[in-house]
Amino acid sequence: MTHPAIRPLAAVHLREALTAAADHQPAAALAALMHIDNESWQAITGRLALLGTDLLDVLATTTNGGTTP
Repeated sequence: MTHPAIRPLAAVHLREALTAAADHQPAAALAALMHIDNESWQAITGRLALLGTDLLDVLATTTNGGTTP
């Protein structure tokens, strides 16, 4: 089974979103996430699901400095 690819620009936007979340800037995190294209979005959520998590959990962990809420 092949998964959709995460495009390089989408990876940059995801990194920006995680950085903004860590800096407690939810508006900037949301703005970065909104720039991710649909194919990359599917790839990101698919890969996170394989790891047993989702983007909300990753953002929450990032916001809390690496600990789960």
